[in-house]
Amino acid sequence: MKKISIFITACIAFISFTACQTDDDIVFVIGDATEVAFTNNFLPEYTLTPATAGNIGERFTWNSVDFGVPTNVVYELQNSLVGDFSDVTTLATTNGNELAITIGAMRTLAIQLGLDNLPETEAPNTGQLHFRLRATVGNAGGEERFSSIQSLTVVLPELVSGDPICEIDAYWLVGAGVPDAGWDWATPVEIPCTGDGILSGNVNFSNEGDANFRFFTINGDWNSGRNYPWFVNEGYTIDPNFEDALDGDNNFKFIGVSGLYFLEVNANSKTITLGAPQPTGVCELDQYWLVGAGVPDAGWDWATPVQVLCTGDGIYSGSVNFTSEGDANFRFFTINGDWNSGRNYPWFVGEGYTIDSNFEDALDGDNNFRFIGTTGNYVLTVDETTKVIILE
Repeated sequence: MKKISIFITACIAFISFTACQTDDDIVFVIGDATEVAFTNNFLPEYTLTPATAGNIGERFTWNSVDFGVPTNVVYELQNSLVGDFSDVTTLATTNGNELAITIGAMRTLAIQLGLDNLPETEAPNTGQLHFRLRATVGNAGGEERFSSIQSLTVVLPELVSGDPICEIDAYWLVGAGVPDAGWDWATPVEIPCTGDGILSGNVNFSNEGDANFRFFTINGDWNSGRNYPWFVNEGYTIDPNFEDALDGDNNFKFIGVSGLYFLEVNANSKTITLGAPQPTGVCELDQYWLVGAGVPDAGWDWATPVQVLCTGDGIYSGSVNFTSEGDANFRFFTINGDWNSGRNYPWFVGEGYTIDSNFEDALDGDNNFRFIGTTGNYVLTVDETTKVIILE
């Protein structure tokens, strides 16, 4: 058992003098704590796909632990890849009775476990992730309780061999509503065939100016355009973030919130839809999250982190606004909303990365990155194969 002593001082004021007297110590004794255990029902297996990375994979719930004293209880959701928690990591903490993790976070753990979805490799695509809870007393000298270990079976669906079949190899997007392209054939945005009858990819859309653009079936050929009425006449249902620009060419007009989206043109269901951006390659993670003053679109706020997606095998890449004003520092994170998932400047140096000269070690309390280049928009690439971080 542990004891907590609270020293109470009572001051008694009189007309002619003030005196203080000390009462006896009041002692709270921590008795045998109740056990902590998961209370939610787990699935037989969890299918983890990039397309659903932003969805909740599992919401862990548990009972409240009573340590016998009026004190805060902190709960940690812990993970182990080997299963015996000799490699324990803390995924998240709370004073409440539930924590959710996304499918993307579970995929990250599965990849760290050694799973992949490539049929030509010997690595398995099915395995087990191990979780437990740790409950600790806020100010009672480290009293703790652990739940039993919960193992979850996870599956990375294997890619189907053979190239997908579409009417065309890709759509090419050009126009002011697609700022990475503009009305210029030098930099069209490609939306490739990614499944039978499906063309998809991440696209940066803008609602500024006339915000119009058009689909083209041949790179560099203005005569290959397909405008808004073309898709309507073909029976397509079009995402409400688009409308007919009603200009001379009846282009598409983007009327949503400017940002990065996953665009899918599905010739099977006759739909054009927008969703959350998705990884399009095979990496350790689905994406990095950038937070900090050096990334002004994010700042030090989890409400608006900047996402840099896996866009190729071992490659994370994305358009990022950097500023050299103020302390200009920032950090890479592997899990959205989790301060404990940060990877700072020394982490990448320790992993053997060559880092672009526009960055340096901020030498602050967290050894964050500091941006020392010219303020502006850059394409940031983190290549985990060649071990480089570059700006273009």
